[in-house]
Amino acid sequence: MIQRAIISGGGTGGHIFPAVSIAEALRRRYPEIDILFIGAEGRMEMERVPQAGFPIRGLKIRGLDRKRLWRNVGVVRDFLRALITARDIIRDFRPEIAIGVGGYASAPTLKAAQSLGIPTLIQEQNSYAGVTNKFLARRADRICVAYPEMERFFPKDKIVLTGNPLRPAIEYMQDGLRE
Repeated sequence: MIQRAIISGGGTGGHIFPAVSIAEALRRRYPEIDILFIGAEGRMEMERVPQAGFPIRGLKIRGLDRKRLWRNVGVVRDFLRALITARDIIRDFRPEIAIGVGGYASAPTLKAAQSLGIPTLIQEQNSYAGVTNKFLARRADRICVAYPEMERFFPKDKIVLTGNPLRPAIEYMQDGLRE
């Protein structure tokens, strides 16, 4: 039984809402579980995750600017600082698993968890893998994907085809449509 889990990622609703769905599914399966989110300061997750009823800690991190490369000068420094902060949060929280859903914050969080020997899982919601998830894949323990044929992005032996996580309200609506 999992007692503590960290979920990290965000930046957009495409990362945040699946992350919340995963947290809700974990809570249904393990009612006593303690879940902590780690996101990027100033991003959407810092508001949406608490609205869903989960605590969140923020990292000072930003993504790469792919159009204006000169703006990336401080990105490595920010990543290293976020890695140290994530490692401190993880040491304090002591999770049994760290789950990444993509987005800026999941890279330092999962790298820190991996360095501490904590099992990591990636959830990729899209048919084309994101930059962060591809970066983390080699050392992840498992990679949950929504679509088949994702071995073009990830090591085949780590892939588990799970589909995308659904929120309970959507599951309920889906059940009603089947009747």
